[in-house]
Amino acid sequence: MAGAATEGKLTPALPLATLIGRELRGDGSERPLVRYGHSGFAKRGEDYFLVKPDCLRVPGDPSSAFSVFAVFDGHNGVSAAVFSKEKLLEHVMSAVPQGISRDDWLQSLPRALVAGFVKTDIDFQRQGETSGTTATLVVVDGFTVTVASVGDSRCILDTQGGEVSLLTVDHRLEENAEERERVTASGGEVSRLNLCGGQEVGPLRCWPGGLCLSRSIGDTDVGEFIVPIPHVKQVKLPNTGGRLIIASDGIWDALSSETAAQACRGLPAELAAKLVVK
Repeated sequence: MAGAATEGKLTPALPLATLIGRELRGDGSERPLVRYGHSGFAKRGEDYFLVKPDCLRVPGDPSSAFSVFAVFDGHNGVSAAVFSKEKLLEHVMSAVPQGISRDDWLQSLPRALVAGFVKTDIDFQRQGETSGTTATLVVVDGFTVTVASVGDSRCILDTQGGEVSLLTVDHRLEENAEERERVTASGGEVSRLNLCGGQEVGPLRCWPGGLCLSRSIGDTDVGEFIVPIPHVKQVKLPNTGGRLIIASDGIWDALSSETAAQACRGLPAELAAKLVVK
């Protein structure tokens, strides 16, 4: 899907392709400066992140630079999270046609992200491991931000003026009615854990397997109803830029998107990351 990050402030609202085209023709502003920071706290150590601010789409060509940031929240072991951190970007880039222009690269990126997530899941399941992971991968190229995600690790965008946008969809069965319908329509069962005596406890889960998420990478043992196909969103930043906050559910269970954004406005990126986690 595509849309402008601050669509309500554009007069008139313009299609994303038009905005990107203006930037590529040079009548937008120059490439933004990307600053980043990271911080983490995990008792079990199943969360991993990826920071690659110096990627080159065309080897040796600085004008083809882009940045990648990702969060992987593993469960039932660390194997899927580690594998995804090491392989996901490689699989995405292998799905991008060679020798294309930047305009075509940005247009092909959403489809390449879907292919990369699926390829990573297939390759991991061949390892015979049963762990799983959420994955939220963010590609920043100029003023264009493309986000792909499975699970409940979230990415938000905070732009000047205080507008906070959610760039991901939480794939929790408890909150996502569309995903519950998808699972049940394909033959899965969605229900809570049933204790002796018929008492139901905890969040909604997909059976077999009992996973609370409807989309992930890995989770070989939970059946075909948990899929690796990501939600993808591509937005164009305003010329004033913006701040992205990418984090696993440990943050979002405690903070709303607005609270997290407000907590670190005006702060350097590294300090902002530490403050959000704290």
